[in-house]
Amino acid sequence: MQRKIYNCVEGCSVESTLQLISGRWKSVLLYHMIYGGDYRYNELQKKIPGITRRMLSLQLKDLENDGLIVRQVIQEKPLMVSYRITEYGESLKPIISMLQQWGDHYNQLNKGQLEEENLLNK
Repeated sequence: MQRKIYNCVEGCSVESTLQLISGRWKSVLLYHMIYGGDYRYNELQKKIPGITRRMLSLQLKDLENDGLIVRQVIQEKPLMVSYRITEYGESLKPIISMLQQWGDHYNQLNKGQLEEENLLNK
């Protein structure tokens, strides 16, 4: 799918960035690859237990098409595929780090409860 590049009024660059890293899993995948290095497909699936195989494949393909990660086929028996962050993807490290810090702070304030859990307790 061709990505729309925003080049307009103030704030559109935020939309462009979110278009690349938004969704439930992309920023989590980027986090693991930025801080953990190369991963094989099954290793990524184990790191993110809630993701389906289909969604993992789609998210990896999007990140690869956007130049944030690279897919490497390792010619061994059995054939293996490895994913790693690109230099361009590595440039997202400060953003991913800030998301992690903000999330840690949010979780501390809310004692680790999800929004749904907070609503049920009221």
